[in-house]
Amino acid sequence: MSLNLTFLGGAGTVTGSKYLLQRGDQRILVDCGLFQGFKALRLRNWAPPPVAPASIAAVVLTHAHLDHSGYLPLLVKNGFRGPIFCTEGTADLCGILLPDSGHLQERDAAEANRHQFSKHKPALPLYTEGDAIKALKYLRPVSFHEDVTLPGGAVLRYMRAGHILGAASALMDWDGKTIAFSGDIGRYDDPLMLGPETPEPADYLLMESTYGDRRHDRSDVEDVLAGIINKTVHRGGTVVVPAFAVGRAQCLLYHLGRLKAAGKLPKLLPVFLDSPMAIDATDIFRRHAADQKLDAAGMALLDGDVHYVHTGEESRDLTASAMAKVIISASGMATGGRVLHHLEHYAPDPKNVILFTGFQAGGTRGAAMVAGAPNIKMHGRYIPVRAEVHNLSMLSAHADQEELLRWAGGFKTPPRTAFIVHGEPQGADGLRHALEEKFGWNCAVPDHGQSVILP
Repeated sequence: MSLNLTFLGGAGTVTGSKYLLQRGDQRILVDCGLFQGFKALRLRNWAPPPVAPASIAAVVLTHAHLDHSGYLPLLVKNGFRGPIFCTEGTADLCGILLPDSGHLQERDAAEANRHQFSKHKPALPLYTEGDAIKALKYLRPVSFHEDVTLPGGAVLRYMRAGHILGAASALMDWDGKTIAFSGDIGRYDDPLMLGPETPEPADYLLMESTYGDRRHDRSDVEDVLAGIINKTVHRGGTVVVPAFAVGRAQCLLYHLGRLKAAGKLPKLLPVFLDSPMAIDATDIFRRHAADQKLDAAGMALLDGDVHYVHTGEESRDLTASAMAKVIISASGMATGGRVLHHLEHYAPDPKNVILFTGFQAGGTRGAAMVAGAPNIKMHGRYIPVRAEVHNLSMLSAHADQEELLRWAGGFKTPPRTAFIVHGEPQGADGLRHALEEKFGWNCAVPDHGQSVILP
């Protein structure tokens, strides 16, 4: 009996990762992410599911970021009742990410209705916090390098992918074939995360290509951070950092702690972490000592002179404060969260800096600002962008082309086909070309919705 693979997301775009494996009437979904960015992509979240959720026997998650896990509450709401396999770190992070996603969607819908800036009457959330909490009960945490039998007889094994806490590459043996799903591949020199492991030989590979056509800036990140922050603070400005609550927020706290300890930043410089989810994620990070590099001294840097902002009232007071400071707040692409209120206040003033720290998907406010947009739309109105805008690619949690090729070079034998996924068209084609040139691999860049038989 043949295996069929369908690309329900993460093809032609870096968001909405969903890959359906089917053998007979047994279906396994690998990743279950939200589409983000351009409106045409976001509308896919609202479309009827391409397969009946109740017909899916199990879900396999590579990691907790919403572009890989954020559709789970809707999948369960629409009838899925199977196990959701993930690593222990991923399960803990989903426990905060998914309810927060539902809460934000409820809040955004309520705000749109209150201020009447939505075309929909009334505006509704895609799912609620309650929907997300219901989905969490189906999570089934497993350990790295442990063989787990899935419904239908497939055997799953997780390898470390770096990237964020709990992130994994998934190796699946089914019907005599081995399929590897890279997930999001991390950096080999990340100061916090253990490096990515190349999976064992696979017949077929689905490989991410977020930075498939690019190389990260190799400048020393702490020198660059110190230069930008000191310059901004000297002129009385504020540095607003839209940061992913899981991964980049903790990495930033670590670097800022080191810079203060070395005297490269003023010891009294106020640093605010204005993201309850990032605060919770930092607590989870501390509990998973075996899944990251930091010793006790390194972990202490995450708390060095950082002011945690818990309530909405505290966040509003912070926005109104005129003192020079650093504000780290989610979300990392400025698609939602508390950072929007900070951007509304600080983006119009040229003495301030907006500092992005990783990939900005097309169609997001972050991508627009990095590209030099003079205005960005928030809460139904346009806000001028006069602050300096920087994007420090060396802080990205994604491997660049050079690191992706290093990871691929770990395969002792080439896969029959490497499907290049989770990338914008230029990134996917750039990685395809590089893999073909360097290793002679047979590569394909699938289209959204395409199905292939794995012979």
